[in-house]
Amino acid sequence: MKRKWERDFGLQGRMLFTMFLLAVVYLFFLAFLSYYGAPPIFMILFVGLFIGIQYFYSDKMVLWTTGAQVVSEAEEPQLHGIITRLCAIADLPKPQVAIVRTEVPNAFATGRSPDKAVVAVTTGILNKLSPAELEAVLAHELSHVKNRDMAVMTIASFISTVAVYFVRYSLYFNIGGDKRREGGSFVLVWLVFIAVWIISFLLIRALSRYREYSADRGSAIITGQPSDLASALMKISGLMDKVPDEDLRQMEGMNSFFIIPAISGSSIMNLFSTHPSA
Repeated sequence: MKRKWERDFGLQGRMLFTMFLLAVVYLFFLAFLSYYGAPPIFMILFVGLFIGIQYFYSDKMVLWTTGAQVVSEAEEPQLHGIITRLCAIADLPKPQVAIVRTEVPNAFATGRSPDKAVVAVTTGILNKLSPAELEAVLAHELSHVKNRDMAVMTIASFISTVAVYFVRYSLYFNIGGDKRREGGSFVLVWLVFIAVWIISFLLIRALSRYREYSADRGSAIITGQPSDLASALMKISGLMDKVPDEDLRQMEGMNSFFIIPAISGSSIMNLFSTHPSA
């Protein structure tokens, strides 16, 4: 039976505001690069290529980055069955289903729209959660699909990604040009790159925190059992401490998408957890 879904205007407002702030940062970034000698044609081609890749291939990139493999209904009938039933309740087209073979207990959703969505779970979460807890987690991920916040996160992540690549390849493309000969100019270029990355990172994390709480609420609406999600989140948080740091570090780059961040014990990412600690 379909359940009434109330639009989260708070989430939509935050997504618009975050994108506006990121656009301001991005325009400043491009203006700064142009002033310091980055070829306009190079910037246009570079930005256009990244936007196209991020928009049209974001789901494939996320799956490739995490090592997720799309599985058929014949391979994972129970998992497909849960998602099919939850999609009927949430009034969503059924997404592709993928599995990441890692002991890190986690799940995520990706894709530019509900019709192009992928919901992925790790073998760690499949082995550790009860059926009711797994259903609550999957409902949480489907709430991200329903709220259409996956595409916003993908586009938002683009700016920080571009900043990182420009820092990495600025020497090869002579960004800074003759201005490098001026005292401190080269250092200034790098400081701006780093500032753009930090600002965009903080904006993304702030949005990520709210979108997770919104998806928690969506899971409660879809399943009608908020206690199951609370139990799952507490169990996942507790299990993270038992996962080897090496496995956690391999997954840290995808924390904006995960239901619980994969954070190694020494990571500064502890400051940006999206759910309360168990």
